[in-house]
Amino acid sequence: MRTPTLQYLYLQKPVTLVVIICILSVLPWMGLGDFSTKGEPREVAVATAMLESGNWVLPQVEAHELAYQPPLAHWLMATVSLPQGYISEFTAHLPSALAFIALIVCTLLFFGKRLRFQQAFITTLLLITCIEIHRAAMSTQADMLLTALIVIGLIRLFRWEDKLELKGLPIAIPLLLGCAVLTNGPAGLVLPLFVFGVYLFALRKYACRTIFKALLYVAVSSSFLPFLWYIAAWKEGGEAFISVTLSDYFSGNKHGIGYNFATLVTGFMPWTLFFFFSLFGMKLHKPTKSLKEILSDWWGQIRAMEKEKLFSLVALVCILVFYSFPACKRSANLMPAYPFIAIFLAQYALYLTEYRTKVTRLFAAFMASVTVVGLIAVLFTMCGTIDPLHIASHYTDHPETLAQIRSIAHVYAHPNGLTIGTLVFVLLVLGIVYYQMFKKINIKILYATIALTFALNLLADGVLI
Repeated sequence: MRTPTLQYLYLQKPVTLVVIICILSVLPWMGLGDFSTKGEPREVAVATAMLESGNWVLPQVEAHELAYQPPLAHWLMATVSLPQGYISEFTAHLPSALAFIALIVCTLLFFGKRLRFQQAFITTLLLITCIEIHRAAMSTQADMLLTALIVIGLIRLFRWEDKLELKGLPIAIPLLLGCAVLTNGPAGLVLPLFVFGVYLFALRKYACRTIFKALLYVAVSSSFLPFLWYIAAWKEGGEAFISVTLSDYFSGNKHGIGYNFATLVTGFMPWTLFFFFSLFGMKLHKPTKSLKEILSDWWGQIRAMEKEKLFSLVALVCILVFYSFPACKRSANLMPAYPFIAIFLAQYALYLTEYRTKVTRLFAAFMASVTVVGLIAVLFTMCGTIDPLHIASHYTDHPETLAQIRSIAHVYAHPNGLTIGTLVFVLLVLGIVYYQMFKKINIKILYATIALTFALNLLADGVLI
């Protein structure tokens, strides 16, 4: 009997399958629309100045403003645009898309070789389809590049301890962390060292002197490449470069600690809804142990974790703590924690499919129902039965919001081949979800729901954006 293509790829070529999913998720859609945020044109302007002036150290943009940000993302953007001589929407987004693919593949390889493979595979699917990671993969800003460099750097640090026991520092580590500094400044080095240092202490395997010496070696070797650029930029920009660099580090929107947790909840949508659904029907029991005994049991469970899970737990906690202290917070700052959070979410998702089957079916029904309502609204818009702009005008008078709704309504009122093809694909996946809901294999329902989320992302990228 011939094995279906998807099943063959999953069983024999899982990395190839993940790469194909990533490519379909981002690459075909990057050149279709204009830049979607206010920050994207600014990044493109810096890379364009590099191409036009030939100054790749500290180019000047409009009004003789210095491009004082660390330049790696702009270097990559300009480099992939060299053959055509200008920066297009596609080449501007390409570095983030490639970093996204590298992040997903390295996450699968890291967890897939050490933990239950199905758990690692679902981890990558949750990352591909969650809002925050998908948004960053389609952006010209450096967030996805920084996330990939930090996460892959942390993985290499883990392997350095696991395989070599902190002997003979591999060159990949200072290269990755040095590039992270060239992407976002000193935080690209300080954060991984903080995570790795706490992990080494948690292992209780090395003396303090050994840990500090290892961290010092990593810090010094990783600072070499960024040091060259900072010196060159200081020579060219002088005191103006120093002043704008310092002002950038201490500027931004002020948010409280709760902002980080709120952005995690929204960033992992729609999967946070899945786990919210799991709270219903849980049986609460009165604790039979004291708080001290409960905490002692938790600590014992943490100590007994596999090294990979202990490392993931330390990484996600340290990243959340690291970005809780600065007053200036951004949702994208927390993205290096996403792969380490997703591995635990995937484990919980597998538990739900095996032991609380109604949760999986309920969430699948919810996602399918939301999709059906959305498709009905699209059909009515195509037929001219409803006018989304007229409806929205009763609830908001914000010009940008109304302009977006007007453009979306125009797309559906005058659909092209891409719009119709994407809608047909969503309908096909929706049919698969309903078909699987009548079967008894809950893991297939979960995979079908993930596929529906993937299809909705394609609808947003290929049609709306």
